[in-house]
Amino acid sequence: MEALILEPSLYTVKAILILDNDGDRLFAKYYDDTYPSVKEQKAFEKNIFNKTHRTDSEIALLEGLTVVYKSSIDLYFYVIGSSYENELMLMAVLNCLFDSLSQMLSSVRVLSTLKMLSWTSFFMLERRKGKNVEKRALLENMEGLFLAVDEIVDGGVILESDPQQVVHRVALRGEDVPLTEQTVSQVLQSAKEQIKWSLLR
Repeated sequence: MEALILEPSLYTVKAILILDNDGDRLFAKYYDDTYPSVKEQKAFEKNIFNKTHRTDSEIALLEGLTVVYKSSIDLYFYVIGSSYENELMLMAVLNCLFDSLSQMLSSVRVLSTLKMLSWTSFFMLERRKGKNVEKRALLENMEGLFLAVDEIVDGGVILESDPQQVVHRVALRGEDVPLTEQTVSQVLQSAKEQIKWSLLR
């Protein structure tokens, strides 16, 4: 029997998904035409959620695709590749995404706690802080998610698997936004930072 030899390809990732604990889409980025319509994508997402949300494993083969996944509190993270794709590479992407978001969102929680100036809250947060990502925090910081995914995968090609590098690049990209393209909250935050530093001098 002759084995099928496939040409190596850089296009490793077919999709990245984040679903909530009801299986509803919070984030989805498809890199090919395996599921061309939104209706097909949502049906696939429901199927994948139904097959994976009650299991403790990390890898599944579904509809001819390799699916690696991880859950955290009320979110499910998925990285999808073809059936012949290396699971370790897909898992590296998943871990990079999860760890990057965990680091970015934990720093956001610390900053928001410091703004409230409640030391009790700060110490409780520090005790609770770990590698978790919550739906509410993710929804409040979707721009960071979009930037992180773009730093990790571009067009299905894996660009980065080190979460420290991703967090650093996202921070740099966030600082380089021109004033005309910043949101009101970004402008207010920048003004608060400038006032704070001018008062401390």
